Amino acid sequence: MELQRDSVQSYLEHLRGMPVTVLELRRLGEAPEDRPIKEYGYGTPVQVDYEMAGQRHRAVIHTMSPGPFGHENVADRAQVLLWEHAAFNRLPQHVRSLDVGGFTHDGKLVSLGEVEELFLLTEYAEGRGYFLDLARLQGGSEMSDLDLARADALCDYLLTIHQVPGPDPGLYIRHVRELVGHGECIMGLTDSYPPSHELFSPRVLEEIEHLCVAWRWRLKRFTHRLRQVHGDFHPWNILFQSGTEFRLLDRSRAEYGDPADDVASLTLNYVFSSLQRSGRLEGGLATLFERFWQRYLEKSRDQKILDVIAPFYVFRALVMASPVWYPSLAMPVRQALLAFIRAVLLADRFDPARVNEYCGG
Repeated sequence: MELQRDSVQSYLEHLRGMPVTVLELRRLGEAPEDRPIKEYGYGTPVQVDYEMAGQRHRAVIHTMSPGPFGHENVADRAQVLLWEHAAFNRLPQHVRSLDVGGFTHDGKLVSLGEVEELFLLTEYAEGRGYFLDLARLQGGSEMSDLDLARADALCDYLLTIHQVPGPDPGLYIRHVRELVGHGECIMGLTDSYPPSHELFSPRVLEEIEHLCVAWRWRLKRFTHRLRQVHGDFHPWNILFQSGTEFRLLDRSRAEYGDPADDVASLTLNYVFSSLQRSGRLEGGLATLFERFWQRYLEKSRDQKILDVIAPFYVFRALVMASPVWYPSLAMPVRQALLAFIRAVLLADRFDPARVNEYCGG
């Protein structure tokens, strides 16, 4: 990008609330430049000398470079810089942060320094949550042709987005690392269980974590599987309109990952609803589970998904078994989920036909 003197000057005038004259821009530690700083790389600090109210001031514009240590996305870097803006000023003798801001596409600088919380404004989408369809089947209603058609539509959607390859194999390694270690994923969930839980004791959770770390090392070699994903493809994030038309909410954590993430997120909800109904996968919910898997494997020709899906299923099962997310869940269902977690982690390959066996049935 090109850092223009007049853009910096306009920004400082807005920030300071009075006229400002930018005297010099230079890469920190280098000689001043009269022309715009061209090809200014993110991560290169720029010293700004300016005059305001007859006094000379000096500041430094800091940015972050995209990188492999959790800084690949703009949102990653924003997280760090927003934290630094607050934290720098709470430590004695630390250089103070004067503001935090961003660059627009045309090179303007925008202040975010007064922001305490961020918000997202989205369009409104009509529809009924897909979880209501599963709740109806869980309650004993007969499966309809529309239920089958909707499961097919969701499968075909995933087949479509999972054809889009990711741009950087390192993102796959990050995806798997965060599946195990992120605060929203496996280790964050295991930390959320109370130490006194009668089923998921600290020893049991430690065992699960150790097995998941081993799976992380198994999956690291599958970087060629990196594809576009939704990242949180569960029934509460799917709004059906008429027939099989639907809209999606709240994609999470990563634009690219393993397709197993999305497949596990949806298909385990068929299992979960059936476990709550009868203690095993059966009836219409079993039909949807089996139909989805058969269709996905046949059309994607991705048999390798069965070799990698185990920890993705574990993540979703830990959510479902959680006393935080499902405080009133019956103990036999939690027991079935724990049995499922252990079984899939210990199996070399997931077999959709063995779900009831995995659940202890």
